Amino acid sequence: MTRFTEYGDYDALGLAELVRKGELTASDLLSEAMARAAEVNPKINAIIEPLHDYARQSIANGLPDGPFTGVPFLVKDLLIALEGVPQRSGSRFFKDYIATEDTTLAKRYKDSGVVIFGKTNTPEFGVTPITDPELFGSTLNPWNLNHSPSGSSGGSAAAVAARIVPMANGGDGGGSIRTPSSCCGLVGLKPTKGRTPSGPHEGDLWYGMAIEHVLTRSVRDSAAMLDATHGQDAGPPNIAPAPERPYLEEVDRDPGKLRIAFSTHPMIGRELHPDCKAAVEKSANILADLGHHVEEATPDIDREAFIRAFAVLVAADTCALIRKGEQMTGRKARRQDFEPRTWALKRLGDVYTSADFAQAFWHLQGVGRTMGQFMQNYDIFLTSTCGTPPPKPGDLSPQGMDKWSVAALNHLPIQKLATNPKMVIQAAERVYDFMSQTPVANATGQPSMSLPLHWNDAGLPIGTLFTGKFGDESTLFRLAGQLEKAHPWKDKQPNL
Repeated sequence: MTRFTEYGDYDALGLAELVRKGELTASDLLSEAMARAAEVNPKINAIIEPLHDYARQSIANGLPDGPFTGVPFLVKDLLIALEGVPQRSGSRFFKDYIATEDTTLAKRYKDSGVVIFGKTNTPEFGVTPITDPELFGSTLNPWNLNHSPSGSSGGSAAAVAARIVPMANGGDGGGSIRTPSSCCGLVGLKPTKGRTPSGPHEGDLWYGMAIEHVLTRSVRDSAAMLDATHGQDAGPPNIAPAPERPYLEEVDRDPGKLRIAFSTHPMIGRELHPDCKAAVEKSANILADLGHHVEEATPDIDREAFIRAFAVLVAADTCALIRKGEQMTGRKARRQDFEPRTWALKRLGDVYTSADFAQAFWHLQGVGRTMGQFMQNYDIFLTSTCGTPPPKPGDLSPQGMDKWSVAALNHLPIQKLATNPKMVIQAAERVYDFMSQTPVANATGQPSMSLPLHWNDAGLPIGTLFTGKFGDESTLFRLAGQLEKAHPWKDKQPNL
């Protein structure tokens, strides 16, 4: 076929419209996406499991009539499962595991009409915000191949930024949709807790802190896919309040005069990079020029207590996942099967007590109360998405005392180390300096969206983070639609 060179100029709804009008077929779009992947993926290592025959069979079977019928799509190799397809979660331990059924979200994606043709790279179990698993190697940022797209949805972000697909699946337990969106110049929404399904068997993912959605180039694609996928499935532990109208309709609605708080204070990190601070200040000025009420204010979050509590829950989940993995694979877990940071979390999870877990859970619920009270005075809380510009591969790996701390957690008697909060915090200082804002919304369950409003002097994207009230994605979509028109980013793209 003749190449469809304008493919990268369209968002997902735009491509679906071409198919609906009969100007192109789903097979045409799939061929173009696969050709682009063949050209670009060797440079960025975003797709780690091509599913070309799977995609062709989906088209041959007949695609549903949905908002995205015929649009090529990629899913992250974590959380979401496709029957008969490897589900490795970035881990050597699961390298031979094959999923036995589709997850509910996978079914809803298929019902929307997308054509899934590959799985994307992710760090092991998604526990770090940079995509460099030992199993598949580092994913690189299309804006600058010397930098990372972040993580854990780094493969999906890189593929969308490189124009292989207009949108891709991701999951966010501490910023894993939003930090890659920031680093790759994309729109990335973490929905309200309970908004998208985690079934048919899983309950809350990471105790309600993790949730799946998509990374997109346009605001309307994010809204339309949330329309297609949100809503309860059978037996969910949490149900987000229903929206007043379809999210896609919100994108073009006037947001009115919003009350917006902004902060250049990193709630979880130690300091904010000057480029990130400048982006927040520029965004605040843009919002003021649009007629919103903007003022500086910062919620009172105890940084070290938050990190300690977050680490306890992540360690407990990692330990439980490895135990579950032993049942799924029929293999005994060994240290050499996992990366050092993952095994350190597993060892911590082994020794934290039920009281430790309860106290950590209570603390993060208390953060939700703090943010809820703070948001009584505001519609939106504005910060930088990340604490630094896009890092380089290896930048967030343990170094110096961080590396010593991880080694100690892996090899020394764990009981006393686990009760030393300074040791746990030291092992992840660089990580929290980078994801200096995003984990708070995971703990509180609030919807939070990164928008690509700024690039620094080095040509790297610097995302701006907008966090709304619990259950209120609608205001975020209205504001994002306004900003996309007033400060468009559509024509910005990396040169690969």
